This record gives sequence, C-alpha cells and structure tokens, in this order.
Amino acid sequence: MYSAKYCASGNDFILFHALKKSDRSALAQILCDRHRGIGADGLIVLLPHSLFHFEWEFYNSDGSGADMCGNGARAAALYAYHQGLAPKEQRFLTGAGPISATVEDKEVEIELTEASILQKEIERAGHTWWLIDTGVPHLVSFAAQGIDLDSAELSKLRWEFNANVNLAKLTPDGIALRTFERGVEAETLACGTGMAATFWRAKEEGWVKESATLIPASQERLSLRIDKSKIFFKGKVNKVCDTITSLEGLNFSTN
Repeated sequence: MYSAKYCASGNDFILFHALKKSDRSALAQILCDRHRGIGADGLIVLLPHSLFHFEWEFYNSDGSGADMCGNGARAAALYAYHQGLAPKEQRFLTGAGPISATVEDKEVEIELTEASILQKEIERAGHTWWLIDTGVPHLVSFAAQGIDLDSAELSKLRWEFNANVNLAKLTPDGIALRTFERGVEAETLACGTGMAATFWRAKEEGWVKESATLIPASQERLSLRIDKSKIFFKGKVNKVCDTITSLEGLNFSTN
C-alpha cells in the first residue's frame, strides 16, 4: 500500500487516498505505531467528494477518530496538492465542517471553523482554564511562570473534560505552549487546534490583538490571525517520505 508521511510543526501524519469510506481504526493503530509501524501522531485518508476537492477520515494514533486537526489539515492540503487531488487554493470537508486552505510552496494556511467558548473559570491544578472548541475541545490556561504542569496532571484533565489540554505563557517572542492530546494520550510537539484555542483565549482576554505568533514544543513559529471571527493558521509543512507498506495477512480494507 502506498502512503506518504508529512510533518507539520512537529505533528507527523501518514496520508493516503482511497475511493470509499471504511473503518480504518485498526489500520491507524498499526501504521502509527512507532516501533512496529511507520510511526505518526495520526492517519489521514483522503476521499472523493462531489462538492469539495476531497473529504477526509482522521484517526489518532490509538485508532480513535477526531473531527478536526489543524496541523493535520495543513498536511492534508499539501499532500492533496502534491498528488494532484486539489489546486493550491482548495476546500475540503472534515468532521468539524468545511476547511479552506492555501498552499504556498512549503507553507500552508488554513481557515479554521469559528471558535466557541464552552466554559470559563474552571479551577483545576492551581490554574484557571477555559474550555474552547476549535473543531475539537481544548482546555486552555495561561501560567505566570513556567509551563511546567506535568503530563500526569494534564492526563487527568484530559479525561475529566474529554478535551485536549494546553498550558501557555506570554513571552516577548509570542505565546509559548504545551499540549497534551487525547487520542495520542501524550504531550505532542504541536497541536494546531490547540494553538488556535490558545490564541482565541489570549485575544478574548485582550493580551494579543488580531494576530500573534504561537510557539509549541517543537519551537517552530506559527502565525495565527483573526479576520471576521475566523481564525487563520499558517506554518510550514514538510514531506518526510513516501512509503510502501506490506499489509499481508491483516484483515481490513484500504480501498
């Protein structure tokens, strides 16, 4: 089976395109395993659509599905362009709704769905959190000092609220943050929807204006901006490799 691996700001994904929908959760677990498979944070399958350039199936590395992934959307856009499935200006369908993307060489900007604040002033683990949906739910808190909440505490919050967890700090260079992602069940190097949720809270609090630089654990710098209540998210995407994977003896469909 042909697939390709792409990396967006430290988030890595395996991508291929198919003709029909299928339950590929078991395939995602196999391919995303970093010891027995290719290794990735998620699997993205691009499918034909009558109204959009394509639609996707998105799986976390544990096989669970997700409606949206910001870095995954940027990787999917570049893959689709490389494969001739979509032009540089494209629109595709995710579980969270339609996403617009613009490919500029290795940089991809996407227009995310509008953010929704679900709950404010959640007091946990010595921090005040907001619960914000940017395609998937995110807890966001800003720390006055270091962003040193450990992964065990982040995991507890993830399960209590069924959300990704982001701890951020305002710095002279931008907003630094850490993200613990559900489905990966670990801290990842970056999370696009987490950066969007963090940016949205900072904007609502009056700490930033219409644009900001976000710095995830990968230390890459990403640009986020708001235009008419829509969040635009831009950063580099790198193609890592093409892969041919042997699936002999495994009981699932890739068509």
